[in-house]
Amino acid sequence: MESGRPRHYVCPMTVIRLILFAALGVAALPLAANAATKPKPTPPPAAPAASAPVPSADPGPAHSLGSAGAWTAYLAQNKDGKVCYVAGQPGKSEPAGLKRQAVMATVTHRTEDKVANVVSFDEGYPLNESDDVVLEIGKDKFTLFAKDDSAWAATSDLDKTIVIALSKAKQAVLKATPKKGHATIDTYSLAGFATALALIDKACDVKR
Repeated sequence: MESGRPRHYVCPMTVIRLILFAALGVAALPLAANAATKPKPTPPPAAPAASAPVPSADPGPAHSLGSAGAWTAYLAQNKDGKVCYVAGQPGKSEPAGLKRQAVMATVTHRTEDKVANVVSFDEGYPLNESDDVVLEIGKDKFTLFAKDDSAWAATSDLDKTIVIALSKAKQAVLKATPKKGHATIDTYSLAGFATALALIDKACDVKR
């Protein structure tokens, strides 16, 4: 997966995140406003050929590798390989008091499929898939594509660029549009992200 992100990859990753939500106990999480705790838009990638291999969806139960700041590292493993995650939730969400399902940012490595740095944002509501999702990290802006309730980078190169930016910045802001209702703005503190990322890099043998 060196350039386009095949659509078949999104479904298994969604199942993996549901397993992670269960581990975190955040199946349904309303967020308050202050929780303690391009150019041309990039179109969604085309569907793969029927012969494209589909990665297995269930890596088994996840356990924590440790936490740093607002971020926690997790490892799930079965006979086919390891799945390593970094997960964090926004410290602030707008509009205030909006009821949403689990809202979370994740970076995932999968040894079975030899993929790393897969960036995704779960928005907790059905996204307007005709609109891009905008991720602001410091002075940089990145365009993500919307699929169901999640936002994804369209290429593995963009994934890597975003992860590098996340590891160096202090804050990330995600702006997304639902199918119905007001646009949302989620602000993530990046304190501890680089430390948690190092934990999953080590667990899944990802070199930087």
